[in-house]
Amino acid sequence: MPLYLHQWTYKDQQIQQMLDDVEEIDRAELVRTATEAFGGSLHHFFYCFGEFDGVAIAEFPDETTALACVMSIYGQGRIHSVRTTPLFLPEDGVKAIRYAQEVLMKTGAPPGGAKR
Repeated sequence: MPLYLHQWTYKDQQIQQMLDDVEEIDRAELVRTATEAFGGSLHHFFYCFGEFDGVAIAEFPDETTALACVMSIYGQGRIHSVRTTPLFLPEDGVKAIRYAQEVLMKTGAPPGGAKR
């Protein structure tokens, strides 16, 4: 199943709620429950500081399912913004590079575009 990197920022009031309410602390379990409800698997969950408040790596059957899960979480109004990035295993990256090379050879296009 494809892997996805999800990065998000919480709304200010959500952070305040987590500070005020002991029941709101375990966000990882909420993300795990949502991910599994859509047939996915949560591999990693991290709180962080900087550009994002949290990141997760999850696996879903396909991109439509991943999008549906993200929409369901985002739609609850707890997060301010979310970014999802498809991830590729190293061997899949190598396959993609080889495929790109094959297409370039067939079309006669120079690798890397125009010569400098």
